[in-house]
Amino acid sequence: MSTFVPSGKDIARKWYVLDADGQTLGRLATKAANVLSGKLNPQYVPYIDTGDHVIVINADKVRLTGLKSQSKLYRRYTGFPGGLREESFTRLLSRKPEKILEEAIKGMLPKTKLGRAMGSKLKVYRGDKHPHQAQQPVDMKIA
Repeated sequence: MSTFVPSGKDIARKWYVLDADGQTLGRLATKAANVLSGKLNPQYVPYIDTGDHVIVINADKVRLTGLKSQSKLYRRYTGFPGGLREESFTRLLSRKPEKILEEAIKGMLPKTKLGRAMGSKLKVYRGDKHPHQAQQPVDMKIA
């Protein structure tokens, strides 16, 4: 008897919807990263993308615990001298809340070609509407 190793054609991808309304950022990101990487899938193999698609709605209603909402900074570098840009959590939440969740979730995925493929299956939306009804996504509860 030989060990079963899944290939790309053996993987049936599902679609899940996570509601970020009132959820803690890190716990929500961990759940989404596990689904994207396929670790909840019984056919999980670390060198093949066995993950499912994740849709996150209500990204503007995510929360942080403690005083992190006043002290957390998001940094990016433009590539030019003196080009370090900083933005606070509250400003970024009002301007582009999708970016907060995308950074948190993609930061938990591998930093390889495989991780980028996993990250491409993530869709984040500000409100409670999303254009993926045709894929018949399943609501996923966070305990």
